[in-house]
Amino acid sequence: MHPWSLLFTLAVVASAFAQSNPSQSVSASSPEPTIPYASDDPNYSLWTAESLDIDPQPIRGKLGGSILGPQNIPMEMENANALAPPSTDHGSVDNFKWPFALSHNRLQAGGWAREQNIKEMPVATAIAGVNMRLEAGAIREMHWHTDGEWAYMLAGYVRVSCFTPQGQIYVQDVGPGDLWYFPAGYPHSIQALNTTGDGAEFLLIFDSGGFSEDSTFLLTASDWLAHVPKEVIAKNFQLDMSAFDHIPSEDLYIFPAPLPPADVYSDMVIPNNTPLNYSFPMSKMAVTQAPGGSYKVVDIKSFPAATTICAAEVTINVGGLRCVWLWHPTEPEWTFILAGTARITVYASSSNARTFDFQAGDIAYIPPSYGHYVENTGNETLHFLEIFRSGEFEDISLNQWLAMVPHDLVKAHLDVDDATIAKFSRVKQEVVG
Repeated sequence: MHPWSLLFTLAVVASAFAQSNPSQSVSASSPEPTIPYASDDPNYSLWTAESLDIDPQPIRGKLGGSILGPQNIPMEMENANALAPPSTDHGSVDNFKWPFALSHNRLQAGGWAREQNIKEMPVATAIAGVNMRLEAGAIREMHWHTDGEWAYMLAGYVRVSCFTPQGQIYVQDVGPGDLWYFPAGYPHSIQALNTTGDGAEFLLIFDSGGFSEDSTFLLTASDWLAHVPKEVIAKNFQLDMSAFDHIPSEDLYIFPAPLPPADVYSDMVIPNNTPLNYSFPMSKMAVTQAPGGSYKVVDIKSFPAATTICAAEVTINVGGLRCVWLWHPTEPEWTFILAGTARITVYASSSNARTFDFQAGDIAYIPPSYGHYVENTGNETLHFLEIFRSGEFEDISLNQWLAMVPHDLVKAHLDVDDATIAKFSRVKQEVVG
């Protein structure tokens, strides 16, 4: 990674504070600048997907010009900051946006699944995601894989099971806003319940960017039992070969099945006997309110089983912001928009910055230590997940950092006065209004 271009970052912040305090006098000495000051040009989003009577064109102020050739208007309406980027964008930053709407969807009797991995977004080297839907009673075939699996329930209820190398079993129901985690190599199952009448939909997160749902170890045909001689299977289970006459000849993957018992305890062969719970009721966690929204964090401290993935669930009020120039020291961030409209700028060091617009169902991937912000650009509450390839949640706030270092250092970099520095928050602000 290139060394951080701290001066570029701080100049952007200085510009923001200058705009919010235009009449502020400078009490510190003001040496002649060695480089030009950051521009005060406005860089608001010029339109959103909901804007009416807009002709989207790559024009911002005096820059750019109209498109004379063909246009994809629906795509351009959703991506104002790509077509007419803010003047603060600069250099080269890898594409960090992927909409699930563009992923290939695998349709099955009983549901569907679509995925994002490094094939769709090459920058996402450490995390992959799957969006899966199961109709009531449908089962995601019993399987295991070489990557850890973390899940967030989007709608409905499922019954999950997880079996450990120590011969222990965990079975539990998981509902909207709740989580599960299956360690790498642990065999598990997922079956949709009929609690709401619509089955279930959920988000699966894997701790490898190269993961593919099409390459899991399945119990039945394609990966195992159909490729083991039947006499070997019979010998293993100490049964007659005829007991296995109906092994499927093709993998099941997602398939319809009778509903399980309504009571999870009556479905257990033995009571749960794992030392850890492999599901977590995130929906019941207390929400931390912030000036511009709310957030809650689940990591290994509250969900000990989830050793490789942690997450924050965040809401941002209309016009609010998720911490300007926030970054995470060592872990990449995989962000999923649940509702609303957002603008995200990523700063990749050496004056490289790029901005994208996001809608519900879109994914953002932010490599470790890349500075960024998330801004609510819509007219409704923005709701999203920040997911990290780490057991422990960590982030760094630029506002808090500048408030805590010696003030003369800040003045030397930003040419601001003590009154301005006094307004920097020594308490980390996760969401501001």
